[in-house]
Amino acid sequence: MANAVVLVSCPDQPGIVAAVADLVHLHGGNIVDLQQHTDRVDHTFFQRVEVELDTFDLARDEFVVALGPIARRYAMNLQVRFTDEIPRVAVLASREPHCLHDLLNRWRTGELKVDVRAVIANHPDHAEMASWYGVPYHHLPVQAGEREAQEAAVRDLLRAEGVELIVLARYMQILSAEFCAEYVGQIINIHHSFLPAFMGAKPYHQAHDRGVKIIGVTAHYATADLDDGPIIEQDVVRVSHRDDVEALRAKGRDLEVAVLARAVRAQVEHRVLVCGRRTVVFD
Repeated sequence: MANAVVLVSCPDQPGIVAAVADLVHLHGGNIVDLQQHTDRVDHTFFQRVEVELDTFDLARDEFVVALGPIARRYAMNLQVRFTDEIPRVAVLASREPHCLHDLLNRWRTGELKVDVRAVIANHPDHAEMASWYGVPYHHLPVQAGEREAQEAAVRDLLRAEGVELIVLARYMQILSAEFCAEYVGQIINIHHSFLPAFMGAKPYHQAHDRGVKIIGVTAHYATADLDDGPIIEQDVVRVSHRDDVEALRAKGRDLEVAVLARAVRAQVEHRVLVCGRRTVVFD
């Protein structure tokens, strides 16, 4: 049986945990995981509750309705997800293959519980790879002066496939504000820099020029503010004066695949809550 995942954010106040738990208990449910966090600066409460449904006496839609009075009482932003609902995903890529290959491999081996509907790329380079994995490949090049038309074609394809999550696997095109607005909280990007340091072009050159001792990567939600969306996951690795730019890139690629996969997994396991420019990511 599937589990239900209840995600809550609301003003911090007494009684929230008890209200949700009492409802679950009243209808024969069993809480198998409960995590919470109180932001003492913003006075905001966050909670993730996972409930077994095999003994629950409410249907899924009835559970959502039953939570309504609690949500109104505590002014909650409330989401209810179910663990057997597999999100439809599109992966967008450009020339570099490592993140795309890693995501497809994790999907094919069952490590990532997603339904990859399409690979969309502005270059033809990965068609053979996508074919091997059994994923439709759509080459939508960006012609000079036709970026808006290319993006419109991408959005048409995403709508046609009913895509719920977009993963930018080193997709080197800037998304418009309209695109980001259509998919708020549904676009995950991997940035080859430990944001906010070394933003923009050639981050590894910048890092090498500064003689840094660590480099890192950042997975974040894509927004209209370039490279400034809420951060989901980050990691770093130590480097030294012996590492040239190519060595930094190689170490960065290793981090990129791992961090992007962790961010996508957190999203599809319903463990992320957005709080303004920040996120709460439960274990």
